[in-house]
Amino acid sequence: MREILQERARATRRSLLEAAACLFAQHGYAGTSVNDISARSGRTSGSVYFHYASKEGIAQAVVRNGFATWPSLVPRYDDPSVPPLERLVALSYEIARALAEDSLTRAGARLWAERHTINADLPDPFVLWTAAATRLLAEARAGGCLAAGVRPAAAARTLVRAFYGFCTLTEALEGPTALTGRLSDWWKLVLPALQRDARSGQVPARQGAVTPAADSRPPSPAPPLYGHTAGDRGPAVRMTEHETDRTVADPAGTDGDRGSAGCRTT
Repeated sequence: MREILQERARATRRSLLEAAACLFAQHGYAGTSVNDISARSGRTSGSVYFHYASKEGIAQAVVRNGFATWPSLVPRYDDPSVPPLERLVALSYEIARALAEDSLTRAGARLWAERHTINADLPDPFVLWTAAATRLLAEARAGGCLAAGVRPAAAARTLVRAFYGFCTLTEALEGPTALTGRLSDWWKLVLPALQRDARSGQVPARQGAVTPAADSRPPSPAPPLYGHTAGDRGPAVRMTEHETDRTVADPAGTDGDRGSAGCRTT
């Protein structure tokens, strides 16, 4: 009997979170009331207050649950046979998809942007993104693929902030369907600054190179809202300008071989 009651309680909390996330994402914190959440979820306002003491408590739960997807997301991009810069780009498309399509992620991002209007502490959404980017850039440096002078931790902080701002501004100016092409343009600008041989114009990242198990494979890239030793250096990667544009514009391409240090070669 207790297990049945616990399962019902979990189902109720989940329905309340999903209703609140949709409303927060659409209308913001100030534009959403407990009565709105009650009506959207089909539960009574008493049920809302039974599970969450206040609207602030619901907002905190929405943000926490949105970020709870990270532990299962990041390991998809741990395959050491795929060059780390490829994994970094593929991860960015996955994050963009979540920011565009997942209500909890979208609501968490909007609530964080409105955090000064919420009388509660919200977790920092960028910590895990930055940690994942730092690790991938460190792997690229160890494999001899990272430009000299690029420090993984500092570069990761800049990349994450620039990426999030790019996603937010792209949606604000062009709508949520614009990022697929715009994100490719962004990486064509950013990647040469990260790669060891910037003169080559190489773009070693292909989203399709990261292939999780079939039951966890990330969906196609989606639009955004409004993550060896230093001496073992492989051969430099060189691509023509045409091949560079083709690779970023079609990140699902699979042609090309990998160098011994994990850098993509043509």
